[in-house]
Amino acid sequence: SSAASDVYKRQVSTQSTWGLLIQMKAEYPAITPADVLKLDKPADKFLCALDANVFGISFGKFQIRNAQTNDILLSVEPEQGHEPVPITNDQARTIKYQFPRVFLKNKQIGTAVEFRVGDKEVKNFRMIERHYFMNKLIRSYDFTFGFCIPNSTNNWEVIYSLPELKESEIDEMVAHPFEAKSDSYYFVGEKLIMHHKAEYQYIQYETHLNDQLTVSYTHLTLPTILLVQISVVA
Repeated sequence: SSAASDVYKRQVSTQSTWGLLIQMKAEYPAITPADVLKLDKPADKFLCALDANVFGISFGKFQIRNAQTNDILLSVEPEQGHEPVPITNDQARTIKYQFPRVFLKNKQIGTAVEFRVGDKEVKNFRMIERHYFMNKLIRSYDFTFGFCIPNSTNNWEVIYSLPELKESEIDEMVAHPFEAKSDSYYFVGEKLIMHHKAEYQYIQYETHLNDQLTVSYTHLTLPTILLVQISVVA
C-alpha cells in the first residue's frame, strides 16, 4: 500500500542517515590537542570535516615579517570590496608556497592574520602547527589567542623562532621541493574546528636576507592561497 511504502522509504532514509553519521564518525574521530601533539609525521588526511567550523571563523589579511628587523617579507590581503570566500573543498585546504632560499636564514618571523568570527563566541581559540621535512618532525608551535566575541574582527600575530640550519641542511631542503610540510590545527577548547596543510619549496635566488619580495599566485581565494610564489623585486 501507499502508506506502507511511505513507512519503508522513511526507514530507508533513517538507515541511510545513520549510516552516513557512522561513516563520518569513523572518518573524523574526535581529535584533541593532545592527539596532534603526538603526531611525528604529516597527517595523511584532513582530521576534521569542512563543516566543523561552526563558529564561522574566516581569515582575511595575512602578513609575514622578519621579527628582528621588522622588514615585511610577505603581505597578502583580499581585493578591495571582496569578502573572504569560505573554503568549500579539501583541495582548498592545502597551501603551496615558493620562497627564496634565503628565507630559511631568518631567525625569527612574525605572522599576522586578520580573522572574523561568526555569531557564536569563541573560547580558548588555539592553533597548533607542526612542521616536517622528509616526514620527520623538525618544529612544533603552540599558540593561544583566547576569547573572541561574536561578530568581531580580530588581529593575531604569532612569533616563530626558527631553527638555525646548516648550509648542508638548506641545500637538502632546496633539493627536495615541497618535502617541507606543515599541518595547522585550530581548536576551540578541545574541539578541532579547522585543519590546513601547507607545502614549501625553496628556490635558489641571489638575494639578501631583507630584500623586498614580490608576490604572485596561481589562484588566490582568501583565506586560501593555493600557490604563492615569492621573488625579489627587480
